[in-house]
Amino acid sequence: MTLAAQALTQLATWPDLAEAEPSCGIGQALRSAQVEIAHFHSDNDVDLHLTARAIRRFEEHLVATATVRLVPGSQWATLRLDVTADFHLLMTLVSLALQAHQAWPVPGDVPRAECNDHHSAVHPRGHLSEG
Repeated sequence: MTLAAQALTQLATWPDLAEAEPSCGIGQALRSAQVEIAHFHSDNDVDLHLTARAIRRFEEHLVATATVRLVPGSQWATLRLDVTADFHLLMTLVSLALQAHQAWPVPGDVPRAECNDHHSAVHPRGHLSEG
């Protein structure tokens, strides 16, 4: 079983998450009562809906790892699950995403329907504020 499949199986048991069809139409998704939280696009790639505010708050930490890729202007972070540490990072970030959507809602912070799977330019390192 791949790390993404293990993560999907484990996260589907969390009481605040339910399996759903992803809005992008690719792979499998998990959603909370409010929004889609994660899209599992392949055996290795997961898009995680963190919110713009959470990405801004934790951007320095997110870009410090090669596991996380950010797209400027997107409220989704893409994680590449290659090793067990990536799996654990995903679990932590899903918890953060749930908290961000439940505790830090921002008026007008509405996600675009498209996750990062639809973006061609994914930037693996560097701050989003940099050119």
